[in-house]
Amino acid sequence: MMLLAAALSTSVGEPLKYAPAPVDNPMKGMVPYVSSDALDRFPHSMEFQEFALKAVMKGRGEYDWEVVEKTLKKTQERGCQLVMRVYLEYPGHGNEVPAFLVEEGVKVTKWTGDDGVSFTPDYADPKMRSALREFVAEFGKKYDGDARVGYITAGLLGSWGEWHTYPREDLWASKEVQAEVMDAFEKAFRRTPVLVRYPAGPKSWGKASNVERSFGYHDDSFGWATLETGREEDDWFFMAEMREVGALEKWKTVPIGGELRPELWKQSFTDTPHAKDQGFRKCVEATHVTWLMDTGLFEKRYPLPEARKVKAMEEVGRMGYEYHIAKAEVTEEGMLELTVENRGVAPFYADWPVEVELGGAGNKMVDRKLGLTVGILPGESRVWSFRWRKEAEEVRIRVRNPMEGGKALRFANEGQGEQWLMIKF
Repeated sequence: MMLLAAALSTSVGEPLKYAPAPVDNPMKGMVPYVSSDALDRFPHSMEFQEFALKAVMKGRGEYDWEVVEKTLKKTQERGCQLVMRVYLEYPGHGNEVPAFLVEEGVKVTKWTGDDGVSFTPDYADPKMRSALREFVAEFGKKYDGDARVGYITAGLLGSWGEWHTYPREDLWASKEVQAEVMDAFEKAFRRTPVLVRYPAGPKSWGKASNVERSFGYHDDSFGWATLETGREEDDWFFMAEMREVGALEKWKTVPIGGELRPELWKQSFTDTPHAKDQGFRKCVEATHVTWLMDTGLFEKRYPLPEARKVKAMEEVGRMGYEYHIAKAEVTEEGMLELTVENRGVAPFYADWPVEVELGGAGNKMVDRKLGLTVGILPGESRVWSFRWRKEAEEVRIRVRNPMEGGKALRFANEGQGEQWLMIKF
């Protein structure tokens, strides 16, 4: 039996009023490049940046992280966490292979594709392989658990670090090399989520199995080659591969990210979508995606009239988690119970501190901390419980971003402020 119900509820047992959570809630939503020229025109909580391996790895055991640190300083000052990737080859950017590896004799093949000239290293060379293992270990030592970093996409192998060298499949890394890189990431990153490009199982052609590993995935053709079509020629589409390798339930424990396909940037969230657009909402619901890059929302060259922005905010709000405090009640045993439900499509994948303050006479506050445990799945709820103070008249709650200056996780409740949600009794 309950003694007190929150004043925002009309009577005991009725839920607190829902209101959509902010689109720029942390660790989810749309993600621009750090260098985008219209960062302020669409709400976001993360930014993306790629780094060439040669920019940070200068030799065996020799590293210069300045370019990464400068970027992290920028994103933190804007209240955003960074999503980052390190690559070895980037079509049209020249030879990005570290000079010391070339000097050690690692072969680099120059070739021309649809995206320009590429320089692909010999991934089978033992010197290349040992350098990759060493780098990932140092990368993890430097940034695993760093509050400024939201997610890591594995990168390193293939064009743009996207784990393919299409159409030069003869230059692609072997399954053995892929497995070594994944082994290194699993060992080096225990707290910061790592995402790989393609779902793969033991029978996947050209790809080392990752379905049994602790990685999430990033669908970089989101909305274009995401949903299953039933056509044999589309068996490489993201959800078709997820089904094929048995990864359809992985989103419950690891994040799904990606990038809206560039061909869709100009017409996304308009009444005249691209002919090949598979439907943003359908793709979000099928993949349970938490974050996506979409340059079309953050570059001046792409129009963003108010109607398009409003529609985008509505649709982007469906991504990832959305936590609503449904009830706030005090039991006869003197415990405050907060019932938290997830109205989103995915859980929250971090473990951030929940801070609760009880207000009473003289407005004195007592801090309480709970663990925001990963695993409140969509449609599920959890009760947070702790000791109540008889003289308290209100409770304030927030989920604090561990990055200094970062956005707090805000609830989908009426009355939610920039940091705190206040409930009066």
